[in-house]
Amino acid sequence: MKQLETLFKSYTGTAARTVTELPSSGSNRRYFRMEGEKGTLIGTVGTCKEENKAFIAIADHFYKQGLPVPRVYCHSRDYSCYLQQDLGDTTLYNSVENGREGGNYDAREKELLFKVIGALPSLQFRGAEGLDFGVCYPQPEFDERMISFDLNYFKYCFLKATGLEFSEIKLENDFREMSRVLLRNPSETFLYRDFQARNVMLVDGNPYFIDFQGGRKGPIYYDVASFIWQAKANYSEELKEALTDRYLQALRQFIPVDEKSFNKQLRHFVLFRTLQVLGAYGFRGYFEKKPHFLQSVPYAIDNLRKLLKEPFTEYPYLSALLEELTEMRQYSDMDRERKLQITVCSFAYKKGIPNDQSGNGGGYVFDCRGLENPGKFEHYRHFTGEDPQVIRFMEEDGGVQGFLEHAYSLMDTHVQRYIERKFTHLMCCFGCTGGQHRSVYCARHMAEYLAKKYDVMVRLYHRELELETDL
Repeated sequence: MKQLETLFKSYTGTAARTVTELPSSGSNRRYFRMEGEKGTLIGTVGTCKEENKAFIAIADHFYKQGLPVPRVYCHSRDYSCYLQQDLGDTTLYNSVENGREGGNYDAREKELLFKVIGALPSLQFRGAEGLDFGVCYPQPEFDERMISFDLNYFKYCFLKATGLEFSEIKLENDFREMSRVLLRNPSETFLYRDFQARNVMLVDGNPYFIDFQGGRKGPIYYDVASFIWQAKANYSEELKEALTDRYLQALRQFIPVDEKSFNKQLRHFVLFRTLQVLGAYGFRGYFEKKPHFLQSVPYAIDNLRKLLKEPFTEYPYLSALLEELTEMRQYSDMDRERKLQITVCSFAYKKGIPNDQSGNGGGYVFDCRGLENPGKFEHYRHFTGEDPQVIRFMEEDGGVQGFLEHAYSLMDTHVQRYIERKFTHLMCCFGCTGGQHRSVYCARHMAEYLAKKYDVMVRLYHRELELETDL
């Protein structure tokens, strides 16, 4: 820290008036906003001097190429610290928070994403022009060694931790084939390596790129896969497709594009990147005991499920193993826990309103006692709202459909917001006099309506009948 303050005074001519440490997202670098008489700079202290050298050299080259990156003004003699341009505090990650959490990106958020992915080809191609890749750390190029490292990262830090049995030899054979496939289109372009929303700053709505110190020479597909299939980005399939199209549109400014061939090769990089990410989650979660990394696993597993809908014939054993992995109970349970669970209950008012066992305080309670009651007729007293005799009675009366339509409308708004906000439980109750006819009929229809319309878990519970089913 003292060395950084000395560097600031040496560069600006005056001592820093204030020094404020900024969040570092768990990296080995520390960032400080340093304010002086002429404005602010970002002071960076990094424990890995070789990594610092790489960032400074690449940043200098990119800046001279006119690319949107922070300018590095100076560094210490031993490369332990440096001063760079202050780009503010607005990251792409924070700017699309609502879309990321709810899965529904609005027009403003989509426009930001399109800007960023559209700027990537320029960084990849113009950034590589004249760049001495020998400055890259820890290695200058995406090669078989790097691929092998990341695949083994997945095998030893994630796959083995699951307890799933597999053949090392068969898996290694498919890993070698994957390496061959990933390297079949050599490229002279710049590979960012960690191209994701946290590493994009927004200045007046325009993207600036940071934290590219792990970059090297490599194929264009890797960064596209990293950004669009980022585990927790929560992009819809439609948005992924639109972002890919925007990238290809920008890419055509630099090279001719065969869209079919591009997408075919991209799938392999999406698979590779997903396995690499799972390896990282496994290491941080299972071995370093950081539970928040394990919370991201279901998102990556979900990416795998979608990828495997179209088989990877090049890797038959790996594909079968991954299918088995996605079906393991611990991951299906994790996926279920992420879904909204709706309990739809029928009850008798005389026995009280049901308690919400989830602890969330319940949701809607609809009073069915305004509907015609079949229970007052001897013929129906031994039947329930699940029986065809009562169903016919309710539907012939004519009032129940309008009642349910209003209930559906109210629940639609509630359910959609709960899904967007990642809530886990909601309760919807229908009460009548005895909890046998009207409430049972309405609860059944509401449960079926919700199960059909939404990707949620629905539990139907007829309290007075002591019947419980999952839809």
